[in-house]
Amino acid sequence: MTTTPQTIAFVGLGNMGGPMAANLVRAGHSVRGFDLAPASLETAKAEGIGIVGSVLEAVDGAAVVVTMLPAGRHVIEVWSQVVEAVPAGTLLIDSSTVDVASARQAHALAEARGCWGVDAPVSGGTGGAKAGTLTFMAGGAEEAFAAAEPILRRMGKSVFHCGAAGAGQAAKICNNMILGISMIGVCEAFALGEKLGLSQQALFDVASVSSGQCWSLTTYCPVPGPVPTSPANTGYKPGFAAALMLKDLRLAQEAAAAAGAATPLGAEAERLYATFGEAGHGGEDFSAIIRMLRGPSEEA
Repeated sequence: MTTTPQTIAFVGLGNMGGPMAANLVRAGHSVRGFDLAPASLETAKAEGIGIVGSVLEAVDGAAVVVTMLPAGRHVIEVWSQVVEAVPAGTLLIDSSTVDVASARQAHALAEARGCWGVDAPVSGGTGGAKAGTLTFMAGGAEEAFAAAEPILRRMGKSVFHCGAAGAGQAAKICNNMILGISMIGVCEAFALGEKLGLSQQALFDVASVSSGQCWSLTTYCPVPGPVPTSPANTGYKPGFAAALMLKDLRLAQEAAAAAGAATPLGAEAERLYATFGEAGHGGEDFSAIIRMLRGPSEEA
């Protein structure tokens, strides 16, 4: 398989998939896309993506198939159709965030038909998808990854081969468990600092160059002001919605249970984000959980 521009089928053109497919068009690829949402199709069409009426139309003649779908069952459903329609040697890349078992099942579907499979979930949110600065965590055979890497680099900045089938998903859920836990810790610290009369800027100035430094603080600070690009400055308009964080934390807990791993902080983070979502805040950025942690009066 070559690294020159190829015809790519892209299934799933939502908030993440749409911008990712658009970056492939800008890189010189011919991209045919399909999505169930008319609004997503219209946006994709404006970005130069060829819109078709079904998954099978999208993959017809494509050398590479990329999927970006909500859950493991959707990936299995789509890949089951795709592997019956494409020739052996076709490269299938799934950039959805799904459970490890589903990722491995998708790999098995591809392998059984002589296709190459790569699970390559992403980190970086909608901003990274638009800017082409996503991080990809890939799982699959060395040969499959070698074929996928040039495609992934046209949609992202950092690409890592994490191991065999399912390793990309394993890395993603472990990474996002760290993120969910660390964001709660940062939010609790700011809430405590406020009650102690400490200014938000003072806490940021100290912690950002001290042992409390972390991505949730220095890049995604949950209070307005210290980091102007964080969602806290735009009313917590989501870069990464709380509902998606809850999804990833649940996937981590499912994986932990299956592996017999103890993740008490991950479990507590899942509980807190579930409470936040049940209160009607799932569509807000995940950093907005600071309002719940401050107390009931701040949740509105």
